[in-house]
Amino acid sequence: MSIQVSPSTIPNSNVVSLTSTLLDKDAYLTELLNLVIPSKIEGWLQNLGEGAANWVRHSTIPTTREEEWRFTDLSSLRKVQFNVETGNFASLQFDILPEAANSRLVFVNGVFAPELSAVTDLPPGIVVSNLAGLSVVEQEGVKQYLAQAEGAQEVFTALNTAGITDAAVVWVKKNVVVETPIHLVFISVAGETPTISQPRCLLVAESGSQVRLVEEYTNRQDAKSAKEIYFTNAVTEVWVGDNAEVSHTRVEQEGAEAFHIGKTAIAQSRDSRYTCHAITLGGKLSRHNLEILQTGEQTETTLNGLTMVSGKQLADTHSAIALNYPHGISDQLHKCIVGDRAHAVFNGKVLVPKRAQLTNAVQMNRNLLLSSKARVDTKPQLEITADNVKCAHGATVSQLEDDEIFYLQSRGIDENDARKLLINAFAAEVINKIPVPSLREILLNTVNNLKSLTND
Repeated sequence: MSIQVSPSTIPNSNVVSLTSTLLDKDAYLTELLNLVIPSKIEGWLQNLGEGAANWVRHSTIPTTREEEWRFTDLSSLRKVQFNVETGNFASLQFDILPEAANSRLVFVNGVFAPELSAVTDLPPGIVVSNLAGLSVVEQEGVKQYLAQAEGAQEVFTALNTAGITDAAVVWVKKNVVVETPIHLVFISVAGETPTISQPRCLLVAESGSQVRLVEEYTNRQDAKSAKEIYFTNAVTEVWVGDNAEVSHTRVEQEGAEAFHIGKTAIAQSRDSRYTCHAITLGGKLSRHNLEILQTGEQTETTLNGLTMVSGKQLADTHSAIALNYPHGISDQLHKCIVGDRAHAVFNGKVLVPKRAQLTNAVQMNRNLLLSSKARVDTKPQLEITADNVKCAHGATVSQLEDDEIFYLQSRGIDENDARKLLINAFAAEVINKIPVPSLREILLNTVNNLKSLTND
């Protein structure tokens, strides 16, 4: 049913009130929407944003009454009044990966920072730029992909699209092999009041191409700033063409009081190969929705994840792999290390409909609890209607074994170092698969320095 009201018969103020009554179902969500909608934007981005904004006005922020959010309570987010912070942040410090020293884009609070970026010496056939830096022809190509991935109507994804003014764009042409990793850095800087930013990424790998992408979310400030409150609502879309190969590393290391909600949506064409290494370390509350859609036969999907949380952190990983065609292969390993009173959540779905015959899918979630008050909720799922497949899933929850610690102590290693050694070994299985050596070293050092993980 639709209701039409003629502005000529009702005063303008009443029209606004009626529209709010009909559409704005969640007052807090409407406040966020009004905050992020750009004041000056035209053309196709405006149309894209307006469509998403209309969807947001019909939506509500998820609650624990919804199955997909049962263990992730967003009530603490709703208590915060956010603002938009912009400014000159040319002096910011962050880790520059030697392998990607001349192939990085940096965004601060969602705004492109050309003075911190460096894109030189890239081979022909690859575009690494923000939207404003694209040619007219390149923007026409982006229109076909930006905000077109499955799941665009999820509330936080739609909120991101409603406020879109820019994006990090990586486009690899047909049969181009890019040896240099591409580093996308999204830095959040807290202002005098809590801030919100909405980073956006688009990666298009055309048929036969190969590329490595590192996507990093961080807060590189002093100790005081690291404790301030901000909200990062990020969306990344990855389109993998026929016989293309994408290696994607995503590192989330936000500040101690930050909120982070991220969506990664991947579409895989025939014979393509996609690998994701998702590392979650920071944030007071974080959520990563990882969604893979198979759009052709014989795809290979590899998902490696590591969550390390302590204190009172909550980290939620939700993944969904839709294997819609025959001969698909997926292999998922997600590990959680939970210390203090932290809470980790893993929910992984693998969907294998009837036409996806000869599918091979494996899913495993392994969890290490370092405290009697640490908590993990795990729910690996296989939904299979095909009758000629090879699928398996499982989950384990364990603690550090006393006999393993005793064995290391018998070799002259003190108890604290023994615990660290076992924790590092547990994490290294995922970290060592990252194909960027300098990033592997940084993450292994980070794991080694997280002393609070061993506290009870």
